[in-house]
Amino acid sequence: MVSLRGQCMASESVIGGALEQALRERILVIDGAMGSMIQAEGLEEADYRGDRFADHDHDVKGNGELLSLTRPDIIAKVHRAYLDAGADIIETNTFGSTTIAQADYGLSHTAKEQNLVSAQIARHVADEVTALTPDQPRFVGGVLGPTPKTASISPDVNDPGARSITFDELKDAYAEATIGLIEGGSDFIMIETIFDTLNAKAAIYAVRQAFEEVGKELPIMIAVTFPDISGRVLSGQNPEAFWNAVATPARSSLEATVAARIERSARSWRISPTPQKSISAPT
Repeated sequence: MVSLRGQCMASESVIGGALEQALRERILVIDGAMGSMIQAEGLEEADYRGDRFADHDHDVKGNGELLSLTRPDIIAKVHRAYLDAGADIIETNTFGSTTIAQADYGLSHTAKEQNLVSAQIARHVADEVTALTPDQPRFVGGVLGPTPKTASISPDVNDPGARSITFDELKDAYAEATIGLIEGGSDFIMIETIFDTLNAKAAIYAVRQAFEEVGKELPIMIAVTFPDISGRVLSGQNPEAFWNAVATPARSSLEATVAARIERSARSWRISPTPQKSISAPT
């Protein structure tokens, strides 16, 4: 995983805080996958529904983000497990918590609440563990997932100009989610698992919009996936082209998922398929 510094979006007063200080002192370890940990719980449809969504007219099993509302104890348990294993940063359970992704379950109206509550759960657990070891603060990354839609690629091979989502629709969904993450207590915003550069640009624009609306700026990290040996995202850019397209965020982490998926940076290693991601201070 490579950490790069671009033009700083967030205020120097924020970036110069505890997170920046910790990054300068040591390599920080980010937690691993949330989904596989949830699957290990062996949950059934009723667990996902809880009392609140018992009569909901869509199946919701597999909607891990909904568990922040119906089984927050499980999400807190996963966060604590990663912290106990040595993670410095835990990511909110919000990979699919946008109105776009939640539409598959008929739950778009809960998207902002999912982000707010998920951030609150992670914040509470991180603060509990930090209280035990004040010299090693733990941090919360507010996650914006990629959505199941792409703004750059046609869903119809017979119609190259067709699109299933617009830039504005993505922007609005990301902005709403970001506000929830900020209000819930995230330390930074992480735009996660990018496969489409235009989606990423919509997210970045939305995050800036949310900062202005809330009146608070946070550091940003973006994580982009290069899915094969071509070294390009699905929308066609190589790492240099991608960076030039989104060079304004304060941090960018480039995730390569090729071959044995062993990634090297100047200061850290990450090995899949049982990864713990790590980030280090930009140079």
